[in-house]
Amino acid sequence: MLSVRVGLTTFLVTHLILLLSVPVLGDDERDYLLQGLNSYRRSQGAAPLQMHDKAGCLADKIADEIQDRPCPPGGVPTTTSPGIRPQLTNYPALVKECNIDINNTLDGVILPVCVPKRVATLVLTNYTLSPYSASVNSTKYTGVGIGLEDDWTVLVLTTNTAAGSFASAACFTCFV
Repeated sequence: MLSVRVGLTTFLVTHLILLLSVPVLGDDERDYLLQGLNSYRRSQGAAPLQMHDKAGCLADKIADEIQDRPCPPGGVPTTTSPGIRPQLTNYPALVKECNIDINNTLDGVILPVCVPKRVATLVLTNYTLSPYSASVNSTKYTGVGIGLEDDWTVLVLTTNTAAGSFASAACFTCFV
């Protein structure tokens, strides 16, 4: 049974690589990445992620902040595990700029990867075949924001709980 699952995953990842091998920019790149992530999630039994505007705002802000950092070996930062509070001194200000109550980010997760020239197939591989895959496949995450800047791609995953909704301070019952 395990070999069938590994074979299916390999088959799907191979087809996703072929699907995403066409260079794309901006919103198209976000759409292709979301499509690839959701195909991968479906193959693992998880529901598809929905785009989330406030998480997208935060992902863009974080990508902008880290754009000048060099890519770590393998593209995935090893000094930090997936987490909601990246090593940014101005993280609270970024959250505020996106009109998010910081208390509504506690159950979310931020996943930055760096791929030179942001090759779409390699970006997807960094999310599906790395320690980040556990978060990408987790059924607790329902929404996603995608930030792109230079070689960096940042995913911000949200939940449908109050502590992970990325809702604004004025909207305590919203799960956008």
